[in-house]
Amino acid sequence: MNTMDVALICKALGDSNRLQIVQMLSEGEKCGCKLLEAFKITQPTLSHHMRILTECGLVNARKEGKWSHYSLNCETLKEYKQFIEGLSCTDGKGGCCNS
Repeated sequence: MNTMDVALICKALGDSNRLQIVQMLSEGEKCGCKLLEAFKITQPTLSHHMRILTECGLVNARKEGKWSHYSLNCETLKEYKQFIEGLSCTDGKGGCCNS
C-alpha cells in the first residue's frame, strides 16, 4: 500500500460519521437505508460519505433496486492495518519513545 492510498484512508476516517459507518460495516453488509436510520442524515449526505469511503477503497458498494448495499473491503482494510502495524516509534537515539 503506497502512502497516497494511506493518506486517502486516513482522510476518510478523519470524519466521525465515516468512522462510525466503518464500525457498523464491520458487523456485515448494510443497506443505505439502515445507515440513514442510524445517523439521521439526509440521503445526499450519506451519498457524500459513502463516495469518500468507496473512492479510498475501504468500502464496496453494490446496487439492488433503488438502494445501495455497502460492505467493508477486507483486503484494503488488511493492507491498511499492516501499514499501521509496520510503523514504529523511536526517540531518535535507537530506543522506543514509549518506554
